[in-house]
Amino acid sequence: MIQTNLLNATQVRKIVAQNGMFSVLEYDHDVSVTADSAMRAYYAAQMNVRKRQLIAQLNNNAVVVQAGAMQLMIGGINAAADVHGAGDLLKKAVGSKVTGETAIKPRYEGTGTLVLEPTYKHIILEDLANWGGQIVIEDGLFLACESTVNTRVVPRSNLSSAVLGGEGLFNCALFGNGVIALESPVPASEIIVVDLNNDQLKIDGNMAIAWSSGLQFTVEKTTKSLLGSAASGEGLVNVYRGTGRVMIAPVC
Repeated sequence: MIQTNLLNATQVRKIVAQNGMFSVLEYDHDVSVTADSAMRAYYAAQMNVRKRQLIAQLNNNAVVVQAGAMQLMIGGINAAADVHGAGDLLKKAVGSKVTGETAIKPRYEGTGTLVLEPTYKHIILEDLANWGGQIVIEDGLFLACESTVNTRVVPRSNLSSAVLGGEGLFNCALFGNGVIALESPVPASEIIVVDLNNDQLKIDGNMAIAWSSGLQFTVEKTTKSLLGSAASGEGLVNVYRGTGRVMIAPVC
């Protein structure tokens, strides 16, 4: 039997979020410093620049994580490639080219504790039940998900959103039941969440980092004419229509 103090709070680390099998461990400040680096570490901690780690507690189940993210496997956990045949490998390879995500995401299964590498990004845990079972995320945000969640590549619904929206031609979508972990450029306290009910949201720029897959995304002029848009100083805006949720990082 294995025992560990990993989840115990200390003077420098504590669990700051939990959802499903996941916990987020945050280091309040860095004490592994020298005299030369102490000042830099101090001011980094004051500005919330801190190391964070995602921990997954497995109980005869599985988790899928970003390639190369594993740091520790404590207990009876085995790793395998999350690929089901040659056709699945080809599909994931093509998907990785158009979304920037890794083609093969390792799957860890068994019973024990999986610890991922530290990151200075902010780790956000989202339950897909709050997204109607499916979410589209910006490239590079995926960190991990429960094995009951599947991933696929989704194209933009129209040419205007792909070419003019600054969001790319394709995105990664996650669907199913379970919790996902995202690496966000901003903390959850700064994220704006907008729930639409047969309505619309207009954003000046590509600040949306996640949205419901059922929303229609287009790029449109702020006014009815190009001259009016130029006069207003706004030009084009990203428009989300329908019923669903949008997460916005306004300061990244």
